[in-house]
Amino acid sequence: MKRMVWTAVLLAMAAAPVWSASLGSSARTIIPSEVQQIISVDYRALRSSSTAMALKERVLPENLKQFETALRGMGLDLDQDVDQLDFISFRDGSTLHTIGIAQGQFPTTQFARRMAVRKVKPAKYRLADLYPAASGMQMTFLDPATMLFGDAASVKLALDTRDGELPSLNTNSRIADLMGGIEDGTVWSVLDANGTQNMMRSALGDASRLADYDTVKKRLVGSRYTMNFSGGVNLDLDVFTSDSFTAGALSSLVKAGVLYRKLSATGVEKVALDSVTVNNDSDKLRLRFKTDDSRFESLLKSDLFAAVSK
Repeated sequence: MKRMVWTAVLLAMAAAPVWSASLGSSARTIIPSEVQQIISVDYRALRSSSTAMALKERVLPENLKQFETALRGMGLDLDQDVDQLDFISFRDGSTLHTIGIAQGQFPTTQFARRMAVRKVKPAKYRLADLYPAASGMQMTFLDPATMLFGDAASVKLALDTRDGELPSLNTNSRIADLMGGIEDGTVWSVLDANGTQNMMRSALGDASRLADYDTVKKRLVGSRYTMNFSGGVNLDLDVFTSDSFTAGALSSLVKAGVLYRKLSATGVEKVALDSVTVNNDSDKLRLRFKTDDSRFESLLKSDLFAAVSK
């Protein structure tokens, strides 16, 4: 259980970190129904918080860094043009795809001229102009405020969804329910059942090998978290289960991990553990982490954070 609590506290930061606001209507229409995870990055809020920027620099995953690099490679200024980035993982049969959606105010006319000067010709997919980007990705503007990017297969599936060839996010009631009430957070993310099971397996570490966990795992139906940087750092994680018994069992397992770790905790680790609360409410596990900016930035610099966020 050594890493269990810390992975749970930091999973929003290390496994799939995010900052965000509401998805726009154009973004919703291109997201396929079989969503595993939605991740958002609110660049406006991000730039206004030194703590959030420090977190981003420490834990931004490699695939998200590639998305940022691709945008810059196309001549876009993330500080000026992009208000929000959304990252969506979805399934097409047994294959997992990822797309990125950038929302902001894009100079589409100037962009087209710049590509023409570079002699970069877009490929046509129905009515969309697909431009090549870094790392083998492609991008297209859905409108002057919404840009779609990702590998060619994923982008085309998203465009198929927009054109009515595939069901969209609007038909996925489970994900829609998870999103309810959290989209106005500085940070939010949702995970489906499979994504939640993978997340909790990582969070529980060795404890996930227990026979009892196999029973609990099958009853995890989804999860969500929000992060806010106003008045310190606040992380709220909800893991939804099929019944109150499962939520209680999962809560007890995580609480035991907290107590176990406190026995040997020192310094910044002990301070952070004291900032964690775990309980269950009906059919869900609720984990809360709250601390001030200075303590959180000390945690970011610690060996503990380096070990857990790998």
